[in-house]
Amino acid sequence: MIYLDVSAAVHSKAGLGRYSERLAAALIAHEPGRYGLFYNRGGAGRFPDGLPAATPQRAVNLGYKPWRMAVLLGHLGRLPFNRLVPDAELFHSTEHLLLPLRGVPTVLTVHDLIFKQFPDYHKRLNYWYLNQAMPLYCARATAIIAVSEASKRDLVQYYGVDPAKVTVVYEAAAAHFTPPTPAGIDHVRRQYNLPLRFLLHLGTIEPRKNLLRLLDAFQIVRRSWPDLHLLLAGGRGWLFDDFFARIEAEGLGDVVRPLGWVADEDLPGIIGAAALAVQPSLYEGFGLPILEHMACGQVVAASDAGSHPEVGGAAAAYFDPMDVAGMAGTIARLLTDRDEYAQRRALGLEQAARFSWARAAAETTAIYDRLLGR
Repeated sequence: MIYLDVSAAVHSKAGLGRYSERLAAALIAHEPGRYGLFYNRGGAGRFPDGLPAATPQRAVNLGYKPWRMAVLLGHLGRLPFNRLVPDAELFHSTEHLLLPLRGVPTVLTVHDLIFKQFPDYHKRLNYWYLNQAMPLYCARATAIIAVSEASKRDLVQYYGVDPAKVTVVYEAAAAHFTPPTPAGIDHVRRQYNLPLRFLLHLGTIEPRKNLLRLLDAFQIVRRSWPDLHLLLAGGRGWLFDDFFARIEAEGLGDVVRPLGWVADEDLPGIIGAAALAVQPSLYEGFGLPILEHMACGQVVAASDAGSHPEVGGAAAAYFDPMDVAGMAGTIARLLTDRDEYAQRRALGLEQAARFSWARAAAETTAIYDRLLGR
């Protein structure tokens, strides 16, 4: 049996959880009898709604942090954890946590090495853990999946990983990310009390998302559009105090509004209600929100950092994430030039359609089959 570690989905770990759940769902849909699910349950864990509960499961009753430390200590002490998955023929860790197994091929998905590029943007303990664990996990995995060419380049650069060991398999927007109907948009407008005109950022609030510069650019753009608001859909991550202090200090509380975590089914309507999506991140391993915006028919102004150009292709309008004036100029241009907006909307729908979870599952299955000699 091939075990898929879906711990990130069980603990709702933002983008990692989405990847884990959607890849597992696509793999199981294709060959339901081939897979089992593994996860650490902990106190707050919840089995994902998008996965079939009848799938064979094995779990450990440890919280996220104790489990991560146990796995690292297992590697350091060369203690195999095979008894947790005694019938495993292959194990796939879908996040940065490789189970130590003996005699079982393992696949590790690496989403990014952002902690290497921006160490100050991580909490100290998390940075220490990743710095200790990731080189070890990458060395011991039988094969590595990178979610973008950018992440593959980082693996080669920082850890000297053999490029032949790394296969790029792209993510995709979930099937429900489609252009919303006018009724769907009207529903979320009432439910979330949305302003008439707003910019939308989708993602966890943390320093790498570059939201302080987005605030600066937003204030420049508001000189021409005083009714413009900025909405942030996503949970609070870490090191976000400066961002919220800035909103309060500059009196932006009435026009900058964090929505917090938004139910997946409501996101297409909110995306469709926006005047424009803005993703100004300093770096992304993949940048799934760009595809989610485009699949819903929304135009995206995005930074040209990391994997964004891979994901957005010719459809997104790019800017230097460090250049506030350039960011503001790109946003203003897209709000003004309706012809460019319409052209990028059409290109975005085409671009999003190039990515699918069925394709990701097929490419991932090919890696499994190669390792198992099939």
